[in-house]
Parts: sequence; C-alpha cells; structure tokens
Amino acid sequence: MPLALAYAALIVYASLYPFADWRDQGIAPWSYLAASWPKYWTGFDFGVNVAGYMPLGFLAAIALLRTRPALGPVRAALAATSIGIAISFAMETLQSYLPARIPSNVDLGLNSLGALAGAVLASALERLGAVAHWHRTRSNWFVEDSRGALVLLALWPLALLFPAAVTFGLGQVFERLEAAISEWLSDTPFIDWMPVRQFELEPLVPGVELLCVALGALVPCLLAFLVTRPVVRRAVLLPLVLLSGVAASALSAALSYGPEHAWAWLSLPVQVGIAAAFFLGVLLLPASRRLCAALLLIALVVHLSLLNQAPESAYFAQTLATWEQGRFIRFHGLAQWLGWLWPFATLVYVLAALSRRGAAHAQ
Repeated sequence: MPLALAYAALIVYASLYPFADWRDQGIAPWSYLAASWPKYWTGFDFGVNVAGYMPLGFLAAIALLRTRPALGPVRAALAATSIGIAISFAMETLQSYLPARIPSNVDLGLNSLGALAGAVLASALERLGAVAHWHRTRSNWFVEDSRGALVLLALWPLALLFPAAVTFGLGQVFERLEAAISEWLSDTPFIDWMPVRQFELEPLVPGVELLCVALGALVPCLLAFLVTRPVVRRAVLLPLVLLSGVAASALSAALSYGPEHAWAWLSLPVQVGIAAAFFLGVLLLPASRRLCAALLLIALVVHLSLLNQAPESAYFAQTLATWEQGRFIRFHGLAQWLGWLWPFATLVYVLAALSRRGAAHAQ
C-alpha cells in the first residue's frame, strides 16, 4: 500500500506540474472527452502514457490482493483498473485549469490501458503464486515492520536521477532554502526577522567530498541493514544497493550531459568514497539493528551538515538551468524534490522506528 500511494502521488505531481497559473478557461473541464484525435503526437507520448500507469495498476492490484484477499485476482484487477481510470480522469480534468497543460481523451484512454495492463499482470502473477512467493521471501529477508524502509530504498535511486553537485549528495537544501525564504519575505517587514548568516559557504575540498560520497552511499546500506534479518542477506543487499546508486548516477549523467559523459562523475574521490562505503558496510554486516540505526542517524546528520556548509558551484547551477528545460523536466522535477527530501524522510523514519522499539521495550 505505501508504494501504491507513493506512485499515485508521483502521477499527481507529474500530471499537474508546474502547479502555476490556475484559472478557469471558460470551457467545461470534461470537454476534452469529446475532442477529436490530436494533430500532434509521438510514439514517445503514447509509450509514456501507457507505461506511466502500468506500475499504478500493478501496485494497486497487489495492495488489494494483500489487504482484501477475498476479492480474488479478477475483481482485484478490475478494482485496480478503476482506480487508475479515476485518477487519470481527475488529472486530465484538472489540467483544463492549467494553461501549460493540454487535457486529452487519448491520454485518458492510454492511461487506462496502462493501468489495466499492470493490474492484469499482477493478477496473473497472483494466480501463478509469484505474489505469495514474494511475501514468503520478504518475510525471510526482512523484519515485519519494514515497509517504510523498503519504500525509501526504492525511492533512493529515483532521487539520484536529478544531478547533484556532490555524488550521492542528497539533501543539499540550505542555500536554496535561504534564497527562497529571502525572496518570499522581500518587500515585507518580516525580512528583518530573518537571521543573517555568520559564515560563508566554502566549496568542498577533495577529502571532504570523499567523506560526503562515502556517507551518502553508506546511509542506504545502513537503512537496508536496519530491516534485514540474517547477515548473509545483508551481504547480498550491500553490493546491490551500491550498484543501484551507481547505475542511477550514470543514467542521470547520460540524460543530463549525453551518453558519452555517463561516467564523467566517477572521479577519484568518488571512487574512493564508494570503496570506503563498501568496506564499512562489510565491517557492519554483523552489527545489531540498534547499532545500525544509531550509526545511520550519525551518518545522516554529518552528511547533511557537510553538504549544507558548501555552496553549489555557479557552473553546476548554470548546467542545471539548461538541463531542467529538457524533455524529462516533469519526471526530474519530482526527482529534485526526492533528492531534497529523501534524507530528511529517512531521518524521520529511523527516529520513529527507534521510538517504537523503545516503547515496545518499556511495556
């Protein structure tokens, strides 16, 4: 269920971005249903509309099969498809109030087809016993209350798709937050209430960059250790988590600067930082869950502190300004928010997990 809700939120964001200039355009918001075939379309548009809703249908069907097994595969697929159609209809209708977006009955049909395909796939896997097998595997690999951590681990590579000034440097928000607050408060008496920063942000030296890379790579590994049962399972997950981060960073660079620059980010400090994260991960394989949680909190706090004492370079900011105008703006706009918020969401999750364990021990 958390993954289905998270993916539904992703669809809402991608469908209504940039959330600006809302207004009534003088037409019925559902008039697009009777519109003729669009004059301009591409295979990419068709593929994205189908593929974008397939995970929603799949995850919704899986969630229904888990929470309401009495429905059965067929009714769960129909219900999941209905959910996908309802969300798509709502998004297309709301786009009628956004001048920058164009509602389309073709998009609605393709989205519904994607939701149906995903739901049918989930139902087929249920009939084949694959869903039950996954539940057994998850029970063997992970602790009972692991949903939040698994969602965060699934979102980590997506958060890395938006280019970061430092590899694995998620959560670098201080400079942008300071600028945004100053802009909001400008021409108001409240601008005088804003504290003046007493220090200048300094660029990271290679040694500190190496440490940031190591901590940024180690954090998701510790998060995986926090919810993984035996040491052997941790040993399997450790390289998988790191490889997913490397792959996402390479994909981000390829989309941003061209395929020939896919590995340009892999400098010597980055390589050493990744190796250090792997080495520390190996040492921590037998660590207790409580120790992993404590080290995770320390790593997060230190990582965020180091990153937010450094500015983004002017060259990097200029590159992003160009990159954000590209074809993937709607998806990477979301990835940018994930990159900003992922470390803080992880921090909240770990603190909540520790408080639950503390309450359970106190009873």
